[in-house]
Amino acid sequence: MTSVGNGPTGGTTTVEHESAVAPTVGQRGSNATATLQSAGATHAGDFWSVPTEALLARLGSTPTGISDDEAARRLARYGLNIAAPRAEWVALRELGTQFKSPIAILLLAAATLSLALGDPTEGGIILGIFGASALLGFWQEHRASKAVQRLLAMIHTTSTVTRSGRIRDVPLEQVVPGDIVHLAAGANIPGDARLLDAKDLFVDQAALTGESYPAEKHAATSAPDAPLAQRVNAVYLGTHVVSGTATAVVVETGARTEFGAIAARLATLAPPTEFELGVRRFGYLLLEIAMALVIVIFAINVAIDRPVLEALLFTLALAVGLTPQLLPAIVSVTLAQGARRMARERVLVRRLVAIEDLGGMEILCTDKTGTITEGVVTVSGAVDHAGAPSAHVRLLAYLNAAFETGYPNPIDDALRAAPPPGADEYRKDDEVPYDFVRKRLSVVARNGGRRLLITKGALASVLDICATAEDAGGAIVPLDGVRGAIESAFAELSRQGFRCLGVAYRALATDRPVNRVDETGLTFAGILSLSDPLKAGAADSLGALHALGIRLTLVTGDNRHVATRLAREAGLDTSTVCTGDELRYLSEAALIGAAPRIGVFAELDPAQKERVILALRKAGYSVGYLGDGINDAAALHAADVGISVDSATAVTKQAADIVLLEKDLAVLGRGVREGRRAFANTLKYVFITTSANFGNMVSMAVASLFAGFLPLLPSQILLINVLTDAPAMAITSDHLDPEQVQRPRRWDTKGVRRFMVVFGLVSSLFDLLTFALLLAVRAPAPVFRTAWFMESVLSELGILLVIRTRRPFFRSRPGRALFWTSVGVAGLTLLIPFSPLAAVLGFAPLAPGLLLLVAAVVTFYIIGSELTKRMLLRRVIL
Repeated sequence: MTSVGNGPTGGTTTVEHESAVAPTVGQRGSNATATLQSAGATHAGDFWSVPTEALLARLGSTPTGISDDEAARRLARYGLNIAAPRAEWVALRELGTQFKSPIAILLLAAATLSLALGDPTEGGIILGIFGASALLGFWQEHRASKAVQRLLAMIHTTSTVTRSGRIRDVPLEQVVPGDIVHLAAGANIPGDARLLDAKDLFVDQAALTGESYPAEKHAATSAPDAPLAQRVNAVYLGTHVVSGTATAVVVETGARTEFGAIAARLATLAPPTEFELGVRRFGYLLLEIAMALVIVIFAINVAIDRPVLEALLFTLALAVGLTPQLLPAIVSVTLAQGARRMARERVLVRRLVAIEDLGGMEILCTDKTGTITEGVVTVSGAVDHAGAPSAHVRLLAYLNAAFETGYPNPIDDALRAAPPPGADEYRKDDEVPYDFVRKRLSVVARNGGRRLLITKGALASVLDICATAEDAGGAIVPLDGVRGAIESAFAELSRQGFRCLGVAYRALATDRPVNRVDETGLTFAGILSLSDPLKAGAADSLGALHALGIRLTLVTGDNRHVATRLAREAGLDTSTVCTGDELRYLSEAALIGAAPRIGVFAELDPAQKERVILALRKAGYSVGYLGDGINDAAALHAADVGISVDSATAVTKQAADIVLLEKDLAVLGRGVREGRRAFANTLKYVFITTSANFGNMVSMAVASLFAGFLPLLPSQILLINVLTDAPAMAITSDHLDPEQVQRPRRWDTKGVRRFMVVFGLVSSLFDLLTFALLLAVRAPAPVFRTAWFMESVLSELGILLVIRTRRPFFRSRPGRALFWTSVGVAGLTLLIPFSPLAAVLGFAPLAPGLLLLVAAVVTFYIIGSELTKRMLLRRVIL
């Protein structure tokens, strides 16, 4: 929790609570269902303009909601409250995606052409090899998809509804039309709904209207032709409450909502992340290079009088063999496996590619409450303006906390835990909810005929609306005379690490409802001091994150004294502190330059938190943000990777990419390591594939020009591709050396391109050496192709073991799956030319001398690659 005052920043969305309300009117059962069904689609068209009674009748509901049985019937009829319906036949859709790539189209075209021109053997081989590759990709991606869905199901968001006469929390997906929902700051709107009553309600509906500022809502009827942004009595799925409270009846849920219509249109148009764009750019870069050279190779082969069909099939197979067709599957599987491992560490991933962002995080901005502090607030004291203990201040603070109905938070929980004497003599009359502009909350408490406005919040905010102060004897004195003493006491308590709130009151002369304008001319009662100590082990956890190359920046709404003291105790940099007031005077350019050097940002409002995150990103850093309150939602959305906790507000969890099931930075550190592991294994495949494919492309281009025959048949090229795909998939579970997770990693396009060219040329050098030796011994075409086939597969297995580590390859242990898959593929490569399949595939057994020749070339290639790796180690990420 980062705001100063009684803000709706804590609490949980997963704990069920029940309280008695007026008995529900009728357990209507099937009659209510019939009423709702008879309305059909007409009840939604103008729900903001019809009288409330008529709308409730249409919905078969009442101000006290529907019964549990009726809710179950409606859920069965209307389905889960999901904006974009879950796709059916998911497995078939995933299988279909394996045939949509340009590479798949090339393969199918080659097979079709071969069959049409009377070569069923070659066409069948191409189809068989392509089918095996497609099924491998489908199997891996389908497993990854199922695993991610199971993980996402562990993250719960609930809504507060009235059913069967009780207020309880139900999963948001189970909210149905006719439900009466209770809204407070931090709550997601669970459907398109009509307000029945509202108090100082402001809703962020930017997702639908694009408006940056929250919209004020109330229960008055809107015009039938009012556009969405002007329907003041309607709230919509996909938006959330910024401040205030309300009760509403749900009219539409799921895909029938305004947001559902948008989600259905945009379901397949989610913008790619920078990591996805980088992977995609490399795939298409290789495809473009391959196609350009293949066109040249095809023209030359035709020019030297090779059969057109043979030349065409060779060039198409070459194009397929030179492109990283498994790259999407490798990325999906690697990230999904990382997500599963992170789940075992109590870290849930809502957006898979956020794992890469987590691994590349260079600066982590974090709130303090519940992250570096215990998150359990205790009331340390209640004093008057002179610093003397005050039972009156304690009573006023308790009444304010007991009567507020905003989002649950640790401060009010602590105040309500111990009712002071006399508290039971008061009842609630009214409330002015908390918001992040005023930074205070007011309630009206009645004791007999006396009405009292009680305000609690950030000290500066409370002092601004006070005219007098109460001394120890109960006498009222001008505020100006004691303001200096109040501020001195506040500063001293803050330096001791206490969070301080101001408490004030004013007697009300009338019974009319109150609002924000009534917060004036109050009497300052005193200061409430609260303790939230540094969490045990927090300094060690932060030190571990620092050792991983991550800079920690404290970003909080608390005052600078409290923030600085806690940051110092946690071992953070406190040499430079910036407050919200100071931030207002910094230009955009100045903040971009200064933000990376500031260790503590204090007294910030939500918009300023977002501004800090954006400034750090513009300064060129990969930024994470860890928060759990509604005031953190904007910053979470702005960060490269937003991190929240399972007990956070609903809107905060929706904005986060990663959810921690424990408020523990040590858990986050383990998650960072897993993120780096997933990213590093993805990069291994990128390095291996790009370098091997580029080298093969050059080798094939040269060999096809000088040999009197095709150096490899199309089916042989594809077979090499399939055999080397198996260990490539095993990279997803490979071991990492400790140094590979010790620093943040980001996509380096220039580095990977340089790596591709250098290692590709090294690969080509040894390919051409093999080519020259085979021509020198006048090897016939089948023998030539067999030797080159063996050399190509074995050398790619060798380079895989070299590139996977920064260490000498023999000093780094590969993963078990990678090792045994590589051994199996190597054995299969040596056996195929001696098997019954040899004749079908165009291979011939090799003499012992040629086998030794292949072994020697592969050995020297591995040594040469190791030496090349050492030269490039300081320039390219490995």
